[in-house]
Amino acid sequence: MRIGELSRRTGVPARMLRYYEEQDLLHPERAANGYRLYDAAAVYRVQQIRGLLDSGLTTEIIRRILPYLDRPGEIHPGCLSDEVAALLKEEADRIQQRVECLSRNRDAIFAYLAAVQRDGDPAPPPPGGPVVEEPPQQSFPQGVHRVGERRLQPGARDGAVTADHDGHGRPPGR
Repeated sequence: MRIGELSRRTGVPARMLRYYEEQDLLHPERAANGYRLYDAAAVYRVQQIRGLLDSGLTTEIIRRILPYLDRPGEIHPGCLSDEVAALLKEEADRIQQRVECLSRNRDAIFAYLAAVQRDGDPAPPPPGGPVVEEPPQQSFPQGVHRVGERRLQPGARDGAVTADHDGHGRPPGR
């Protein structure tokens, strides 16, 4: 099959397939006219490459272990040289750092959501993470509102507000 058909079957753009070839991950044959020709096994190989890239592995590591992958999840012990083991250890450490960073960011997002929730609608707790307590409601004197809060004037029609985003009142229609 040609590159367009492989792209259609895998959902991977042709440009990315050419990049995989450039990185020595795919090895198409060439037709007399120079077109790339892929066999049916290339569909599975591209899916393997995508899965490994999505898991965070670099093309360098994938290039080293790909020849030993026959079926999903099966790695031959012969591919684990000291050099490849060191690369995989570095990669596992890098992934762990990303997981920790993502967890901190998730917790910060949930804390932010909890802080800005109004109308008694609690923010969902983070999955497997700490529950962030909502801050106590602040009370403001009548006519004073948080910056950015829009309030209708008593008896005013919809659209009349007492404060805009910077705290300055504006009459309706301006």
